[in-house]
Amino acid sequence: MHRYKVREIAQQCGLSEATVDRVLNDRPGVRENTRAEVLQAIADLDKQRAQLRLNGRRYLIDVVMQTPQRFSDAFRAAVEAELPAFAPAAVRARFHLWESGSAARTVEVLGRIKGSHGVILKAQDEPEVAEQVDRLVGAGVPVVTYTSDVANSDRTAYVGIDNHGAGLTAAYLVDQWLGDAPADVLITLSRTVFRGEGEREVGFRAGLRGSRREIVEISEGDGIDANTEALVLDALRRHPGIEAVYSPGGGNAATVAAFEKLGRACRVFVAHDLDVDNRRLLRQGKLSVVLHNDLRADARLAMRVILARQRALPEESVRPAPIQVVTPHNVPG
Repeated sequence: MHRYKVREIAQQCGLSEATVDRVLNDRPGVRENTRAEVLQAIADLDKQRAQLRLNGRRYLIDVVMQTPQRFSDAFRAAVEAELPAFAPAAVRARFHLWESGSAARTVEVLGRIKGSHGVILKAQDEPEVAEQVDRLVGAGVPVVTYTSDVANSDRTAYVGIDNHGAGLTAAYLVDQWLGDAPADVLITLSRTVFRGEGEREVGFRAGLRGSRREIVEISEGDGIDANTEALVLDALRRHPGIEAVYSPGGGNAATVAAFEKLGRACRVFVAHDLDVDNRRLLRQGKLSVVLHNDLRADARLAMRVILARQRALPEESVRPAPIQVVTPHNVPG
């Protein structure tokens, strides 16, 4: 039995009840454009039902992130820009944002959340974090992981790019750019406990397999400039063959500064996310390419998934966000 009466669908699309019945029961003798009209009418009824459910309702969404401030600022702006789109519902967001720390900080923040209709989470993939995610979901609070998954948990969905595919893309660009030059590559991670960065690293290493390039890894800098610069300086001094960088974890201004401090050339630099620093570095020619995805689209999808779990919107299908390859010549406004 369909969720709408045949008469209701017929009224919506202006066709006869008999025609609608043939479409719903997949009977022959129906033209494709007629079938499309019926399906569109059902989609329109879904939207109208969702608007009625949203009318006058209030929802509170918590955004929990350990990430450099430049990224949390960008994502916060994206969330706040999308909130009015959920009218006639009133959707508010609370932000719990910090730059560095252990999984215990994430567990403590998640444990204090009360009265929430859903959580958007960027956190370490650690067992204690997964336990807190499971507790929230078990209590009826959907959790959407963002950019970095907590895979062994009951999280509701993951929103973000295909991180492994992003690493492969970065490897392809680096190898094409370097050509026959026997250059080594530095990969800068913020922390190894973030699954998203780990997946990017695995993809990157797979993409360069057989290239005979040495990949030098640094991590635990949290993407913070002061920490990252010290780690990069040490790596450059120990590995004179490094001439390229792949940065899944941020701190790119510090990496550029380290190369310049030692008078070393960086022939290709692939980074992630169009935050304020990366836009500036890209326009200055300090970065070769930024792998980016639309943060507002991500924020909108994450919130729609949460509201769907609260039965305020139709169920939302979640697919990896497309990766945009941004050069100094196509930086979006």
